[in-house]
Amino acid sequence: MKDKPAYILRVSCPGRVGIVAAIGNFMADRGCFIKELHQYDDLNTGRFFSTIEFVFEGSQKPSVEQVKAAFEVTALRFDMEWEIHDATEPAKVLIMVSKYDHCLRDLLYRRATGELNIEITAVVSNHEDLRYMAEREGIPFVYLPVTKASKVEQEAALLQLVEDTGTELVVLARYMQVLTDTLCTALAGRCINIHHSFLPGFKGAKPYYQAYERGVKLIGATAHYVTGDLDEGPIIEQMVERVDHGHDPQHLTQVGRDMEAQTLARAVKYHVRRRVFQNGLRTVVF
Repeated sequence: MKDKPAYILRVSCPGRVGIVAAIGNFMADRGCFIKELHQYDDLNTGRFFSTIEFVFEGSQKPSVEQVKAAFEVTALRFDMEWEIHDATEPAKVLIMVSKYDHCLRDLLYRRATGELNIEITAVVSNHEDLRYMAEREGIPFVYLPVTKASKVEQEAALLQLVEDTGTELVVLARYMQVLTDTLCTALAGRCINIHHSFLPGFKGAKPYYQAYERGVKLIGATAHYVTGDLDEGPIIEQMVERVDHGHDPQHLTQVGRDMEAQTLARAVKYHVRRRVFQNGLRTVVF
């Protein structure tokens, strides 16, 4: 069974009786074996969320297109927003960087080891510093320098690149430019940023120096979807680390750098495995 192609059904709809039973019966009737199922009913918003990973087990195996067409009946009955994805197909991801290399380096490593099932369509940067890292891996490097005068033009070029490459997710791996509202809207729900702080927290320049001056005992990192409200998008993953008076700003930066890489990688993994749902200003993460 483990060698058979696996698929993921994502469902979001108003919560009501019979949803799980209807999905289960639909799968059983078509010889689908459910490998993994996650579900959550948010009683505050009245929304139901679920991901189901399945394989075809019956002797008469329908195509994925046939399953999608047949599922429309169930989807309409429960007013579902839904998708079916091939779980083995790498997600197409575009990574944006500036000069810091730790998050890009970590994502490249996890891709190489198979931990992240992604195809990196391009590495885009407003600086040339990390070109060698992308080209060493055979990944296209696109240099889009940003000035106040060129920002709109370069963002348009970025969107064209996203479309041309079929990119599903844009990852800001310490990309040190604020995106315009227009770009944030165009990439809504498919752009993840790593913030070098445990949000809400110390914002602006040199957060670890601010933290040091305040004598903090916990520092952290936050991965979130990008919105027009700077660093206020729905949070996907966070990490914290305990520190003490012996950590100077350089030590705090080192600890923070490790957390940034881990937090971003987790958020990307959850997204490409189809396990993240936006629920208003919050997220549901399976």
